[in-house]
Amino acid sequence: MTFSQRAGDLMTLLRSRRSVRVFQERPVPEALLEQVLEAARWAPSPHGRQPWRFVIFSDRERKERLIERMSAAWEAQLRLDQQPEEIIALRLEKSRQRIRQAPVLILACLYLEDLDRYPDAERQENERIMAIQSLGAAVQNMLLMAYELGLDTGWMCAPLFCPTVVCEALELDRRLHPQALITLGYAAADPKRRPRLPLETLVIRLDRRRSGEREEGDVS
Repeated sequence: MTFSQRAGDLMTLLRSRRSVRVFQERPVPEALLEQVLEAARWAPSPHGRQPWRFVIFSDRERKERLIERMSAAWEAQLRLDQQPEEIIALRLEKSRQRIRQAPVLILACLYLEDLDRYPDAERQENERIMAIQSLGAAVQNMLLMAYELGLDTGWMCAPLFCPTVVCEALELDRRLHPQALITLGYAAADPKRRPRLPLETLVIRLDRRRSGEREEGDVS
């Protein structure tokens, strides 16, 4: 077992994790990759079914095949958004480089075959949404464990917008539903951190006081 290398406590770990887009060529040791994947296995999931699968690859041939197939889909979508040509070219090249430079790629997929089945569409959709929520928890476990082990990650949502293309490029079982591509390696530079919203913006408090507590101005 590898012990903490970066964080002395959980809150420090949560605040320190960052999204990296440029990686060193340094390879990721297999033992560390296994620990990252093991962390995902312990995420909460609906009925304990773990409705996710993780496709791991690092070879250049698969990367280039994925880039080639996804680039066409990306370009079509950017043109649909009426993006200027120079912006389309820039965004495509940045995305390609993120995939090429990452020592390891982890494709996070939904796997819905083991979920409960319902006779009505509404509950079945809710079951699918629960699976998506749990996949997010599994990915977060991986991101945090990776950072704890001295690694860095990036979360690319592009596969969600062209899942069929991704499955074809990697010759995957069609029962897998690609949701995200996680880049894994050692950061080549410290990324710029995006600011977080203040807690008072994110939290809606329905009960301001605990039982028995008084606020200023209360009459006794």
